[in-house]
Amino acid sequence: MSASSASTSRWLPALALIVLSSIWGYTWVLLKQGLVFASPFALAAQRTVGGALALMLAVRLSGRSLRLVAPLATSAIGLVQVAGFVVFQTWALVEGGPGKTAVLIFTMPIWTLLMAWPILGERVRGKQWLAAACTLAGLLLIIEPWNMHASLFSKLLGLSAALCWAIGTILVKRLRSRQLVDLLVLTTWQMIVGALPLVLLAAVVPGPATDWSVHYVAILAFLSVASVALCWWLWIWILDRVPAWEASLSVLGTPVVAILSSRLTLGEEFRTTEIAGILLIGGGLTLLSLFGWLASRRAAVRS
Repeated sequence: MSASSASTSRWLPALALIVLSSIWGYTWVLLKQGLVFASPFALAAQRTVGGALALMLAVRLSGRSLRLVAPLATSAIGLVQVAGFVVFQTWALVEGGPGKTAVLIFTMPIWTLLMAWPILGERVRGKQWLAAACTLAGLLLIIEPWNMHASLFSKLLGLSAALCWAIGTILVKRLRSRQLVDLLVLTTWQMIVGALPLVLLAAVVPGPATDWSVHYVAILAFLSVASVALCWWLWIWILDRVPAWEASLSVLGTPVVAILSSRLTLGEEFRTTEIAGILLIGGGLTLLSLFGWLASRRAAVRS
């Protein structure tokens, strides 16, 4: 592989992560706004169904077969990483502000880091620990686990969503290491399977009728196509190219975007510790990208 192609292959996942973090970060504001028009579980079901339909259309237009490969593994991913995550994410959002809830859920890298080592054999080495420590320290400053003024129930919901996402991440990596699966088709089936219990839950749990205003339809369209369909496909694409722990740490840019968006749009206040945490996360992500770039340069020189 030439130096230019090695550099491109390294920076494409980084570019995808920037897009992912930006869209997912602003998604938290839109979710909070969407809850004005629909009940929590109705919103969860509608955006997941919309994402599944968008992905099915993408599969059709790309000429791929929608044949389900590895049904058990794919179903497990859909139930955990889509249904479980979306339920706890939406429920936690009802209990707390979007910026703070997003940051809490992004303890996901900690659980992914802990599980990826024994299950996938993905070890964090050398200077990478510095980037990991920097990002996680920033996350702790934003979460402030020593400050129990926030609802304990909301924190538990956020942690449950984080665990669902982390487990789903490990399951995706393990499936891809054992079997050749088309990423777009995998994402589509993951969304279809995950949407089914959400639709059932929305039908069973009582709630106000959805207000199908133009504003809500626009929010739902963005959530379905960009936040669900595009970003979940990007997430699996990224996982296929970098270690699970690295992808999980890199996506920590998302809560930073969520906090900034919440502050500008909804007026959520910053504290000094939150500002320090944002700076630490930014520094950790910069180090992670720098170490990755240096590693790709050394590999290119050796080849």
